[in-house]
Amino acid sequence: MTGDLNETTPQRPVAAIVHNPVKVPVEKLRHAVEQAEAHHGWAPSLWFETAADDSGAQAARDAAKERPDVILVAGGDGTVRAVAEAMHESGIPLALLPIGTANLLARNLRLPRTGIPRAVAAAFTGTDRAVDIAFAAMRAPDGTVTRKAYLVMAGIGLDARMAADATPELKRRFGWGAYVDPIARSIIGNAKFDLRYRIDRGRSRPLRAHTIIVGNVGTLTAGLLLLPDAVVDDGLLDVVVFKPKGAWGWTQIASRFTTNGMFQASRAGRWVLRRTPDLRALRYAQAERFEARFDEPQLLQLDGDTVGEVVGVALSVKHHGLTLRMPAARGR
Repeated sequence: MTGDLNETTPQRPVAAIVHNPVKVPVEKLRHAVEQAEAHHGWAPSLWFETAADDSGAQAARDAAKERPDVILVAGGDGTVRAVAEAMHESGIPLALLPIGTANLLARNLRLPRTGIPRAVAAAFTGTDRAVDIAFAAMRAPDGTVTRKAYLVMAGIGLDARMAADATPELKRRFGWGAYVDPIARSIIGNAKFDLRYRIDRGRSRPLRAHTIIVGNVGTLTAGLLLLPDAVVDDGLLDVVVFKPKGAWGWTQIASRFTTNGMFQASRAGRWVLRRTPDLRALRYAQAERFEARFDEPQLLQLDGDTVGEVVGVALSVKHHGLTLRMPAARGR
């Protein structure tokens, strides 16, 4: 008689998939996942659908309870934000299947944004990378304080109004054209706001601005580089304050963002970028924490989704607080 009665079959790794059944091509996704399971010897994956009134947080919590080896999230930045907020403390790697409109986190990480099979394969064969996750503690006008995570950018002022006014359908059909109207109204109306801010443990200072963006990454769609020094795993948030004077100031800002992206693409360009004088219309800073109190309630957006009006906000970062499953380097 051969064999060992105490011998057990090695447990195969298993993936969990969080997806929106309305926006995601489910059959195509299932086919790609089943192919990856068969090719790499994984157990059948666990599937969790997002709900109409939930971007994915509950589905992510349900998935994390099963302790899968990786959680694949199929959706845009808003879905990724909700899932990361719900499961980041679990330590389970998160793999991105970018299917949204902007997919800014995937763009900044240079992840494949076309082809579901390629993105699924990376989830099953990739390597893990620790990145930063940011948090916003928000005080509403009624005094209520809530806390949400974000991975890309938080925006106050014009940036938040743009997010509120540009619907997903407008962004899909017109791209950056969807933002022309809110930008034009802001320029014509000279829509500024007053606040007091504090960086890390510094003293509180007054400020008047058009918009403030506090980012974990730096690049927007169309290759526009908003925060040249932003790195997703450096333990810092990058802050930019818009203070343009009239249409000419906005023209300078648009030109600078466009050329930033061009220069960042090469070593020589980055050398030029480091030595380019700052615009008076833009003010930059880096911090582990950025706090602001507003004279009047202001809209706040996190990763492209408006979260409502606030009278105060504290933005902080948790260094290496989230693990992402990245495509394996070529040649491995």
